[in-house]
Amino acid sequence: MDPNQILHQVLVEVKEDLTLELRPTKILDWGVKELQNKRISIVKILWMNTQVEEETWERESKMRKKYPNLFDLPGMDYETS
Repeated sequence: MDPNQILHQVLVEVKEDLTLELRPTKILDWGVKELQNKRISIVKILWMNTQVEEETWERESKMRKKYPNLFDLPGMDYETS
């Protein structure tokens, strides 16, 4: 066997319903989504687990409510509308 072709086993924590629990790590960007009759503030979030990293856009209001600690970091500049 060629050692370069061997995949090492990666342990992943999975909940009983077979989903991964990702935790928001930091805010990467802010933006505003323009709909027909309103504007929604959004944030780009970096989600991490021990082995998984993912970025998604989420509603700022939802993230502030569920993860207020993300917005309490010193030196964070952000605007809310």
